[in-house]
Amino acid sequence: MRRIPLSAKLIYTAWMAVWIPVYWMHAGPTNFLWLCDVANFLIALALWLESPLLISAQAVGVLFVQIVWCGDYFGRLLLGRHLLGGTEYMFDEAKPLYLRLFSLFHVAMPPLLLWAVKRLGYDRRGWLLQTAVTWVLLPATWLVVAPDRNINWVWKPFGKPQELLAPPLYLLALCLLYPLLLYLPTHLALRRWMRSSYGG
Repeated sequence: MRRIPLSAKLIYTAWMAVWIPVYWMHAGPTNFLWLCDVANFLIALALWLESPLLISAQAVGVLFVQIVWCGDYFGRLLLGRHLLGGTEYMFDEAKPLYLRLFSLFHVAMPPLLLWAVKRLGYDRRGWLLQTAVTWVLLPATWLVVAPDRNINWVWKPFGKPQELLAPPLYLLALCLLYPLLLYLPTHLALRRWMRSSYGG
């Protein structure tokens, strides 16, 4: 029995077919190293394969980050100030409006991820898989992307300078902090949410 409707798979695939060339043309291929962008590809794969493990890994990896992005964006939009930072580019009029509108996929991701996890089930190994992905992705980003782009914040947290640690030690700290402070708490929250959803 199909757990993800074919219509949902086709709509998501159509979105990716437009999003990929637009981002490639304006930001180049290295922009796809952002964890949120990598998640877009893995979510597409998870939907087509109907894989609880893949969708759980992405929920653990980017759900909280996407929610924070939304909070920062709507904080600036409604209150006139960024709560944490990271969405300043959405208000940069030097950037094409249509390109900024494409970034609104961050708003759609939390409900999509929760819906997909609800449909497919939550795999407790997801946070371990996402940790492994992160331990490959962060060093790769650090090695191949210019520091001024600061993709995945591998050089500066939220674009703010840090002088406490040497760059390699800061990268190592990120590799430890992402799983411990982001993935593990989200894993525990999702596991509890799924148990309460099914009365278990």
